[in-house]
Amino acid sequence: MRISRAGLFLLTGLFPLTGLFLLTGLSLRADTIILKNGRRITADSVTQDSERVSYQTPAGEMSIPKSIVARVERDDFGYSAASKAASAPPVSAPEIQPVRGHEDVVRLAIHDNAIDYSYLAELESEARSGSASSIEKVAAARHAAAQFLLARGDTSDAINQYRQALIFAPDNVGLLLNLSVLYLRESQFTAALDPLEHARRFAPDPAPPAADIAKLMGWAFYGANKMNQAIEEWKHAERLRHDPEVEQALQKAERDKSEEESYREGETAHFDLKYNGAATPILAVAVLRSLESDFRDIESQLDYTPPEQISVILYTGQDFADITRAPSWVGALNDGRIRVPVQGLSSVTPELARVLKHELTHSFVGQKSHGRAPTWLQEGTAQWMEGRRSSQSAAALIDLQSRGAIPPLASFEGSWMRLSGNSAGFAYAWSLAVVESIIQAGGIVDISRILDRIATSSSNEDALRETLHSDYADLSQQTFDYLRHTYLR
Repeated sequence: MRISRAGLFLLTGLFPLTGLFLLTGLSLRADTIILKNGRRITADSVTQDSERVSYQTPAGEMSIPKSIVARVERDDFGYSAASKAASAPPVSAPEIQPVRGHEDVVRLAIHDNAIDYSYLAELESEARSGSASSIEKVAAARHAAAQFLLARGDTSDAINQYRQALIFAPDNVGLLLNLSVLYLRESQFTAALDPLEHARRFAPDPAPPAADIAKLMGWAFYGANKMNQAIEEWKHAERLRHDPEVEQALQKAERDKSEEESYREGETAHFDLKYNGAATPILAVAVLRSLESDFRDIESQLDYTPPEQISVILYTGQDFADITRAPSWVGALNDGRIRVPVQGLSSVTPELARVLKHELTHSFVGQKSHGRAPTWLQEGTAQWMEGRRSSQSAAALIDLQSRGAIPPLASFEGSWMRLSGNSAGFAYAWSLAVVESIIQAGGIVDISRILDRIATSSSNEDALRETLHSDYADLSQQTFDYLRHTYLR
């Protein structure tokens, strides 16, 4: 997600003068005014009387006629509220046991904080006789080994455990679904389809796993940018079993499909691009060239290569607002697909180039961390990659810190989508400063190491301790020391 020019004005213009006001905005309720024409206004301190609805903006109080308002949604949202990351999956993975029982097998397979591979080999030797009981034991043991490896962050070896188990139990639906979930979490959407299709042959409707298979198939097709198939699978899942997650994902996919039906397409090795008539083919080609160049740079710096094509959508300004339903300060968005408004542009301007690199960084950060990177790390890294630095905000941040007015870094982990422009401006400035200080101290390799660790750690702060040997308080102090040394000399 990238802050719009209006949001940047708040950051570079208002922030240095009114830092305390920006900070105050962090704790205010972020309400959403939904107009009868479908438009949404996210604002602080919304009040209403018999005739008008009023709300606070950086320019003061604004009001609109109550007759044009459909409703006001109240939300006591704060930075600490949990929310999906920009690149979080559209649905969650079900928990499925390949076989039940066999606790004794699990204890023998995993003990002393390690996998007993000699025991696994014994089980597989017995299973070669074709005994159903022996095959079940292999499935239980290999599943336990895979989960043990996942807890340690070794997804690749966990995948291999399920592959090994499927040699002996190729039609075990639980093993097939667990394998597909790991592929999906690794953004290997095409690879996930094969075990899912195999599972469907052995769990036809209306067998209990059928709804989970359709749910995961929809995720795979959505991730592979095959919207028609995703919609078909999620509709099928809903017919089998109502699931609020699937319902929400289906609505979003149908909005995308409706908007994109008339779009033109372009493609490169790493990108699948769609654009409507307001964007010229020349602009589309230039966008793809810019993204390919950015891809190589970010790939090198973060030591990671996304396994599937990344979807990019170019919108007119109004289409962007209608489809994403993002607050007005959002200038572009990455929700697994890079969404950028390009109305009126005929070439890749320096500003558009920065937006594209910012949003592409989100794809790398999200996938490398398995969708678990906190928002401060997502946005700080994306700003740094696009070339932004803390020169304009350093003085205001240091002033706030001197008065003890900066919230703990943990407060910046959740979604920022319901924040006002002022609050978002502060959040962007602080996140950039933190990431900038990490890179100054240890290089971009430290960001790469943190992302790898976050993918498997129990908490983001634990990941910092394991990589930087610092907690959030240490990192905040390091950031202020860096800002003073670099920008206030």
